[in-house]
Amino acid sequence: MSGAAALYRLPVYAACTALALAITYCLGKDVPWDELDYHIYAGLSACNDRFAQDYFAAGPQSYFNPYAYAPMYAMLRAGLSSLAIGTLWTLFDSTMLWLTYELALAVCPLAAPRGRAAFGLCAVALALVNPVLLQQIGSSYSDITTGVPVLWGWLLLVTAVRAPGLAPLLAAAALLGAATALKLTNAVHALAATVMLLALPVPPRAKVRYAAAYALAGIAVFAIVAAPWAYRLERAFGNPFFPLFNDLFRSPYFITQPLRAVRFIPASLPEALSRPFAMLDPTPGVHEESRAPDGRYALLLILACLLPLAWLWRRRAAPASPAPAAAPWAARVLTALGCAFAVDWALWLWTSGNGRYALAPACVAAVLIVALLLLLTGPRPARWIALALAACGLQAFNLYMNSTGLRHFALPWDRGPWLTVELPQALAAEPALYLSIGANSNAYLAAYVSKQAGFINFTGYYPIRATGADGARVQALIRRYAPHLRFLTAGDRLYDDLKHLPNVSDVNGALARFGLRVEPADCATITVRAARQVANSPVGVTHLVTCRVVPGASADDAPQPAALKSADLVLDRLEAACPELFQPSGALTEFRNHRYERVYLNTDVFAWVSRGYVKMWNPIIADAPIFLGAEADWLRAPQRVVCGRRAGHDFARVVAADQPLTPDPARIFPR
Repeated sequence: MSGAAALYRLPVYAACTALALAITYCLGKDVPWDELDYHIYAGLSACNDRFAQDYFAAGPQSYFNPYAYAPMYAMLRAGLSSLAIGTLWTLFDSTMLWLTYELALAVCPLAAPRGRAAFGLCAVALALVNPVLLQQIGSSYSDITTGVPVLWGWLLLVTAVRAPGLAPLLAAAALLGAATALKLTNAVHALAATVMLLALPVPPRAKVRYAAAYALAGIAVFAIVAAPWAYRLERAFGNPFFPLFNDLFRSPYFITQPLRAVRFIPASLPEALSRPFAMLDPTPGVHEESRAPDGRYALLLILACLLPLAWLWRRRAAPASPAPAAAPWAARVLTALGCAFAVDWALWLWTSGNGRYALAPACVAAVLIVALLLLLTGPRPARWIALALAACGLQAFNLYMNSTGLRHFALPWDRGPWLTVELPQALAAEPALYLSIGANSNAYLAAYVSKQAGFINFTGYYPIRATGADGARVQALIRRYAPHLRFLTAGDRLYDDLKHLPNVSDVNGALARFGLRVEPADCATITVRAARQVANSPVGVTHLVTCRVVPGASADDAPQPAALKSADLVLDRLEAACPELFQPSGALTEFRNHRYERVYLNTDVFAWVSRGYVKMWNPIIADAPIFLGAEADWLRAPQRVVCGRRAGHDFARVVAADQPLTPDPARIFPR
């Protein structure tokens, strides 16, 4: 970048950071579900060896590389206020906007400093109206934290395409390798970035040497960053990526079927091709759990389709007219970046389709939109700047009208702590083993009780068996901590009434497989405040209840062997009839909420047998439960089921022997 253009860098950086801070303060403090489930626990685990005292404390996420979450835990332990923590997070998160500006300058074909600065600012504006980016600014999510080195790596590769050099390639490989080690979903972006190596303006042999250097450097840095945690996982479980890739390493402590969250993955090729336009729809579950309408990808696709048509029209109308992009490297750089983005988009859809995992490519998309507008309309600023600002305004209006709140759980900022945990002094000092119940493990509590306390989320999205290696591990911890055993779950108290949760019957039913039962006379309530109480408002206040657990399962509340055997047979047959929805198969059947239930990690589906009927439900999609026939029919013989996923929704229906198994669109989602 020329010296004149460089004068704009510092004020642009300052403006980006100031705007990010303003957005963070206006949107409020976010204490999302994931933070309470595993973010804080992961940071604790990164700074303390918890392997000997915990077991799946935060479910399968307990063992993901935790180092990206260590800063959050460090700030909590330092006693920083909510406002200070949010400010520090935002200061770092704003660097993604800085990198977007730099990437825009690196691909901008204009020569005038003001035009280049305007090009970069338009790209930043389009990057900033990403609903997922706005959702995460100033929060504990690691997607921006690890997305910054991804975007930086892509920027360095673009620099290398402009002017070949080994240093930027090695630096890019290091950044992408480190980002992948900290969050494996970034492997998609590291792989897609290799497409840009094909555009290096060097002979083929030199390209091979550069590609080899890039690959070796990326693998080396990945290994260096991943090694400390991978070594601990290998020693504890026999799998350096535990619980992932256990179909290869086959650790006895986890299922050996592949894990693949299909929540946002298109169910068919037409769905994949239409995803850019589906993301315009302000409905939850398209590429994010909440409403996150985003029209930028549809715009990018339309502009990309118009570009060859515009080129043909210009060539026919005025063959001798100069191209808008005067820089000799511009076409090569934009083509390389566009192809890498297209590959990244395809890999992202195939592996996850989750908008949280594509924050860096979303910034690349913003740069490509501005570049295509410039190429389509010519170098005159009045045209492409107006169109870019109009696109930005339309996306901002779409968010304003159709989003239900960009934060998952918005709270007012204050100078109090991020979380205030009020618990009896006895609990703070007691080195107890907490057996947590629920989809949210509430593992963050490990940071507030005795350092010697242990945690097991034994029933949730990954129920733990009482047999095999799992059972041996749990029983060993139970013997080690006895008689200091407690259960933990969300709720203000433990109820005797079956109509309220949590109740004694359900808790005993869950504990029964370990030969334990709850002692209702020895309970305590933990109050957690995520914001200062204002005018007795319960906003930001949650309660957890914990009770003493003692040996001796309750015979009245334990699952009945005959009923459990029948439920296992029914659910096994259901899995065989519809493997697309009920995966991974062979999940543990639990007795809770007075029903025999299985949870399927890959698809988020719950299936259960209760009161003689078979049903399923996906709580993420939040559609109504689906009736799948009578238990007696399934016990008599396997049933034929037409099932699958369409447009982000699950469908399943038992059909008669003479009916086709081909889905009828009119009957999948009846009005």
